[in-house]
Amino acid sequence: MTAPLQVSMTLALGLDPGTATTGYGLVRQYRDGSLEAVDFGIITTPKELPASERLDLLYQELNQILDRFHPETSAVEKLFFQRNISTAIGVGQARGVLLLALAQKGLDVAEYTPNEVKQAVAGYGSADKRQVQEMVRVLLALPEIPKPDDAADALAIAICHLNTNRY
Repeated sequence: MTAPLQVSMTLALGLDPGTATTGYGLVRQYRDGSLEAVDFGIITTPKELPASERLDLLYQELNQILDRFHPETSAVEKLFFQRNISTAIGVGQARGVLLLALAQKGLDVAEYTPNEVKQAVAGYGSADKRQVQEMVRVLLALPEIPKPDDAADALAIAICHLNTNRY
């Protein structure tokens, strides 16, 4: 008698960093290449809090997600040039907190530019946001486009990472 086949799978966490709103998306990939959305959402921090407290809240919330789901791999969107320097600094600080939390859990972290994510998900590095969101919906067999946009972006980052790691 042969044992039943075990379906190997990988759970990836994608993160779209921001101080006010950080999107997260957990995607499971099965041996046959199919994808499943496990969970997605946003982590928000109140504007009235000092930056240090907002970053601490982001850190705590991400650790709760990591402890709940135990992803095997992770990916974070790379910081790209922004015209608004204060926005870029805030995103950079949030990225630092996210990278620290992931490293402390022993997760490998990949980083992708927005164009790399668009290419991997929609097949075109200059795809618009709506095209990428629709492909996320299709690839994950969701009834509608994930909301809010930051969560959809995080799912796209996780899909990009899983597709990139397959090869």
